[in-house]
Amino acid sequence: MRLENIVWDAADPQRLGCFWAAALGARPMTDTSMLFEARLDFGSELFLDLCLPRVAPTTAVSPRLHVGLDPGPGQAKTVDRLVALGAVRRDTGQPGVGGIALVDPEGNAFSVLPDTAHNAEAGPIISLQLDSADPGRDAAFWAAITGGQAVSGASPAIRPLPGRGPWFGLCAEPNRKSGKNAIHLDVRAEPKEVDGVGYAVSLGAAIVSDAQSLAWVVMTDPSGNEFCILDAPSAAVETGEFG
Repeated sequence: MRLENIVWDAADPQRLGCFWAAALGARPMTDTSMLFEARLDFGSELFLDLCLPRVAPTTAVSPRLHVGLDPGPGQAKTVDRLVALGAVRRDTGQPGVGGIALVDPEGNAFSVLPDTAHNAEAGPIISLQLDSADPGRDAAFWAAITGGQAVSGASPAIRPLPGRGPWFGLCAEPNRKSGKNAIHLDVRAEPKEVDGVGYAVSLGAAIVSDAQSLAWVVMTDPSGNEFCILDAPSAAVETGEFG
């Protein structure tokens, strides 16, 4: 399996999707009232898709997946550009020393990392930080299901896309999981994999929904964070309730 999507639940996929595509320089692929998708290409057939399905608003919960952006030509300039696109500066309590906290047009928290974090090879997203009840355990889990390599440390990290794209880190949760994550990740099964879902379950994942009409299975990791396993590449693009 491999990491393929970052998914934002969106009340207005077009509005929120256009913001993130412009913010990250992603190439739009799908633009409908129900789904917006854009692609970050890293070369050598490596990519990360941004998926924003229409999902009815739910009671707000503390964000558990934190997106850290590259400061680009300068943190202040990048923040000004994002604010002009529709972001709002706001103290969200997100982790990240020196990062400037913002929210997107639908209130999802993210940050622009300090100038010292600039990494052109990483691309526009430097880090994805997921809250975890047991960071060491969950780093091993996510490394296994993305094919990445876990790097031990105070905050375990994984590089799920070889040599390019964001680092994926696990950080100790400030509060126990409650409610559905508004932002989650999807992994794609490879064509030769027999049972990616069964493999994930053997590592501590749980199945939430495996409706036969959908091209993905909704699951939770060992800390209860939602993610999806998408069918092998021949399957249709996800377009529905969870995505």
